[in-house]
Amino acid sequence: MARKGEASAHLYGEPRKFDPKFRGPIHNRRCTDIICCVIFIVVILGYIALGVVAWVHGDPRKVIYPTDSYGQFCGQRDTLNENKTILFYFNILKCASPVVLINLQCPTTQLCVSKCPDRFATYIDVQASYRYRPDQWNYFRQFCKPGFNNPRKSVTQVLRDEDCPSMIIPSRPFLKRCFPDFSTKNGVLTVANQTTFKDGRGKTRNVTDLREAANGINNVLDARSVGMKIFEDYAISWYWILIGLFIAMLLSLLFLVLLRFTAGVLFWIFIFGVIGIIGYGIWHCYWEYDHLKGIPGSDLTVYDIGFQTDFKVYLQLRQTWLAFMIILCGVEVIIILMLIFLRNRIRIAIALLKEGSRAIGYIMSTLFYPIVTFLLIAICISYWAVTAVFLATSGEPVYKVMANQTLCKYANLTCDPETFNTTNVTKLCPGAQCTFAFYGGESLYHKYIFFFQLANAFVFLWLVNFAIALGQCTLAGAFASYYWAYRKPADIPLWPLFSSFGRAIRYHTGSLAFGALILAIVQLIRVILEYLDHKLKGTQNSFTRFLLCCLKCCFWCLEKFLKFINRNAYIMIAIYGKNFCTSAKEAFFLLMRNVVRVAVLDKVTDFLLFLGKILVAGGVGVLAFFFFTQRIPVFAQEVPMLNYYWVPLLTVIIGSYLVAHGFFSVYAMCVDTLFLCFCEDLERNDGSTAKPYFMSASLHRILGKKKLSPKKAAG
Repeated sequence: MARKGEASAHLYGEPRKFDPKFRGPIHNRRCTDIICCVIFIVVILGYIALGVVAWVHGDPRKVIYPTDSYGQFCGQRDTLNENKTILFYFNILKCASPVVLINLQCPTTQLCVSKCPDRFATYIDVQASYRYRPDQWNYFRQFCKPGFNNPRKSVTQVLRDEDCPSMIIPSRPFLKRCFPDFSTKNGVLTVANQTTFKDGRGKTRNVTDLREAANGINNVLDARSVGMKIFEDYAISWYWILIGLFIAMLLSLLFLVLLRFTAGVLFWIFIFGVIGIIGYGIWHCYWEYDHLKGIPGSDLTVYDIGFQTDFKVYLQLRQTWLAFMIILCGVEVIIILMLIFLRNRIRIAIALLKEGSRAIGYIMSTLFYPIVTFLLIAICISYWAVTAVFLATSGEPVYKVMANQTLCKYANLTCDPETFNTTNVTKLCPGAQCTFAFYGGESLYHKYIFFFQLANAFVFLWLVNFAIALGQCTLAGAFASYYWAYRKPADIPLWPLFSSFGRAIRYHTGSLAFGALILAIVQLIRVILEYLDHKLKGTQNSFTRFLLCCLKCCFWCLEKFLKFINRNAYIMIAIYGKNFCTSAKEAFFLLMRNVVRVAVLDKVTDFLLFLGKILVAGGVGVLAFFFFTQRIPVFAQEVPMLNYYWVPLLTVIIGSYLVAHGFFSVYAMCVDTLFLCFCEDLERNDGSTAKPYFMSASLHRILGKKKLSPKKAAG
């Protein structure tokens, strides 16, 4: 046994020796990982410079407004197109798919209009009747090029120069673009209740010819309709959602305060509360399942009715409630079995949670630190998003030759719209046009836009991970100050949270940036792998798909492992003030020397805190369900009329879970810090008068080794 212990100590490092001068987080520190700190500051300055350059060259209007064939924005203020907010395509039959239309790569003239056509008409018919039907001409010419008003010009020349469209068809705006107004009548595709139309070139065509040019638009329009209804629901119920989130915050705070005094009782109430909520869900699903028995249509399957935009249809099926009931029963059984097999470990975890609750009670300011982390991450996300948009919209209008003839050698070549009519292109390729294609450029900046976007994403990941690391190190320093106070709370330093934050920023920015850099590199590789997987999803190469799947799995595991190592390394940095690599090594070896305690305490604690999040989210969710379904008589008149009551309900449930996660993350960091400090305490000290333990008497009784010194036990 002695040899085994010696081998273990040699493998995982020697236990730390007693230091009589050690009294918690080191205050006489020095800067760590200075080189990484300098690099981090330089990168931030470069990131700011990149944002400035993108702001100078970019123009977000290119995303907001559609662009016509002349590179002008539709609906832009203080321009000729201010009241023309919709893009109209002269000949939509030339467009292969909606993706082509949205990307402005359709080889036909595109014009800004104030409204879409609402009737069938051809230029031939309108020109023939313009003398005695001037109203038809006036209506049709609003879809011609600006300034064109020459009905005497021959039809051949008009269509060749594309002064006017050969035809107009009833359309409706979608994504600020005119698309055919499709509908289905008795299973037949129609446009304005017609199945045929004149193409303006002497042919009568079937409406189905428009299907390829507008493939899938009806489905997208249905999704748009659902999106609008969801937006309306948010608009009229947002304040009730905020009230629900506020209740979740109060419940989370109440839970953390009560946990200090009644951790054991409260956690068992929590556990049985979750079981009770799931049990109620099972009963409700069975009641709905039994209530629908015998109702016509309720025995249909989800497969029979297919996809429906009205989700209430699925709630009229017995199969839906049966599936819900089976899922909830499975979850209930799993939770009960876990509680049975982990009951002894739960008792141990509760003792550590009591100590954590006591620590938070002395340093209440730590509960609100997640707001700082949230603000820092919000700033990073906002800056990244704005920079990405400005980078994506950088460049000048690029015009290309759009030719109807596939053999035209000038097709897709760049051109100048001002001099295009004086070139030979129109003679060699009749009907060719110099049409706006996209925004770009030939400068060095425009050539490397992709790499700038990649750098933008990488620095964003680095900054987000740094903000998280800063929060973890700050909280760890504050809670370590509590643990290493010999007489609690008398020896706890003043303002421990602010002192810890100052130490982390002043001395350990480089170490935190180093840990965040490693994690950001792995996350960027994962993003690239996901992108490659998306691009190669249709490939038939099984080996490539298998290799990508293995790489994605490996890097996912690597990211989880690095997050675990980084978290504990930041705790060691907060305590001892050493560099990142040394702290990560010492934390890893310390955990390996106490691997059983890690499994028993750390993971069981995470599980219990997860149950707490579920109970908070579930309790608020049940309350929101009864409210939005008008089952609370007192507030029945206050409930807004909603298209889908599940929209605010899901928002409240998810939001409540995130609110609880924010508060409980502080608690989890507290428990992890106290656990690492406890392991250090056991290795440094032996409980004698010369080497007293710093742990509290209650924690020592549950986990302890030797007796505490009389002075400590009395305290």
